[in-house]
Amino acid sequence: MRVYVAATRQNDGKTITALGILSAMKEKFGKVGYMKPVGQQAKLVGGKEIDKDATLMNVVFRIGSQLEDMSPVAIPRGFTERYIESGNPEELRRKILQSYLRASHGKDFMVIEGTGHGGVGSVIDLSNADVAKLLDAPVMIVTLGGIGRPIDEIMLNKALFDKEGVEIMGVVINKVVPEKYDKINKYVRMGFEKKGIKVLGVIPFCETLASPTIRQLLEDIKGELLCGEEGLDESVSRILIGAMPPHTALDYFKGNELLITPGNREDLILAAMSGCVLGISKAYCVKGIILTGGIMPNKTILRLVRRTNIPVILVKTNTYETAQKVNNLIIKIRPEDEDKIKEATSLIKKYVDIDYIIDYVKEKAERRKRKAEEVK
Repeated sequence: MRVYVAATRQNDGKTITALGILSAMKEKFGKVGYMKPVGQQAKLVGGKEIDKDATLMNVVFRIGSQLEDMSPVAIPRGFTERYIESGNPEELRRKILQSYLRASHGKDFMVIEGTGHGGVGSVIDLSNADVAKLLDAPVMIVTLGGIGRPIDEIMLNKALFDKEGVEIMGVVINKVVPEKYDKINKYVRMGFEKKGIKVLGVIPFCETLASPTIRQLLEDIKGELLCGEEGLDESVSRILIGAMPPHTALDYFKGNELLITPGNREDLILAAMSGCVLGISKAYCVKGIILTGGIMPNKTILRLVRRTNIPVILVKTNTYETAQKVNNLIIKIRPEDEDKIKEATSLIKKYVDIDYIIDYVKEKAERRKRKAEEVK
């Protein structure tokens, strides 16, 4: 049994959905597998380019498959240009098929995760629709909360899957604003029902899952950690730009902020760390500080900050560029993000119709088996 998790765009929640489904299926079937046929966020593991999500799933669920089979086609920098010049689509397809056979061996349920919207990968002849067809997997599409936009975007993506003859199992509406949940839940179900599409689940927005950790920020903006290693796994939900007087900034420090400020704004740095140093309350301490412009603060200031365990990161870019980078980050769950993993799996199990998914893929597997017997 297998399911392909697609989305209408990046950062809609494919990985969160895949995590939850794998967790639910492991409880019901025991032996689960995972594959990300085409990965865009690769890193070197054992000398091979492996998508980050494949590494995450292997660690969390102890899947046991070879990582290169879980992530057969990873796209590092320069891959697209080389493919356009001399790529062989049949070679890539064969690689994915062979990897799938190995990754799925002995598994009761496979989750296949796509990348981006339905057409992503077309440049290398491996769009999500192409891969879902290649692996004969029914698709669930994840999209963002709302009423009009998710229906419009799902129909656009569905057209591409329909063209390739791929079955759409249903849709998951993710990151729905809690105060609008009842209204959106009602109307998207009505809207999709009119289109003949099953709504598998409507999931409320979860701040924990949308918040990056300081560790991720450090890695993604390629900064230099000056101090505060103990606080790297803290999550940040608000960003403050250091362009205000310190007495004004104090009104904004609530305990979940990241302060981005030039290294010579020592007044703001002192204000940000004051609650921790004075022992008032951690509720008023910022989670982290990014110093911009490559400017180091005064040595005495830095010595005081070290007493707070607040991570301080130094970057060469200016404050505006740094804030843009942080704002544009794609938040990815990592193996060490235990709280996020628990929250993600809990949300999927609570709000997504797992029983319907099982019934659907079982019926699909029976049809596939009958078809194979007829061919014989």
